[in-house]
Amino acid sequence: MTEHQHEQPGSTGLDRASWEDRYREAAALWSGRVNPPLVEQTAGLTPGRALDVGCGEGGDVLWLAGHGWQATGLDWSTVALGRAAEHAAAAGLTDRVAWVQGDVESWQPPEGAFDLVTAHYLHPTAEQLPGVLARLTPGVATGGTLLWVGHAVAEEAAARWGADRFARAADVAAHLDPAGWEVVVAAQRPRPDGEGHHAADEVVRARRR
Repeated sequence: MTEHQHEQPGSTGLDRASWEDRYREAAALWSGRVNPPLVEQTAGLTPGRALDVGCGEGGDVLWLAGHGWQATGLDWSTVALGRAAEHAAAAGLTDRVAWVQGDVESWQPPEGAFDLVTAHYLHPTAEQLPGVLARLTPGVATGGTLLWVGHAVAEEAAARWGADRFARAADVAAHLDPAGWEVVVAAQRPRPDGEGHHAADEVVRARRR
């Protein structure tokens, strides 16, 4: 999900219908800027095929496409994906992007299809996390990269969402089999000044062996 995703809508706010309503109620829900951890963590990677999971209105997908990647955005909101496609067309990047409507609770990428699979601020529950990772990780090609970024737990956010939605980087990395993955980064990183209401992110970057 794209940066600056902090407040949940009324009702549960955690289901697809609530997100569709939330997108419809705003001309632009997110800033459109790339998430800073994506820039930092992909700096040394050779552009290839990328999948952005929970892409929202497409800010990260467009940044990747603009930096040489063939990028696919996955989201469960048709409103968000339609908006993302419009942004891609306006930027002249339509031929470098693709959009997929799907739910991370059931959707799986083709095996080995992507050199980079990135997910920012999905925040599944502790019960959901292993299944989400089990579905997404086979999509990373040999030698490719998994980048998982979540907000560090904060008292107000934990009270709103539930503390189990804020996995530590070490806990996410523990779900990656060392025989198949080299964990390059698994740490809490401070966020740049002025970037939203969270002080730090939990960042995991791993290379598939």
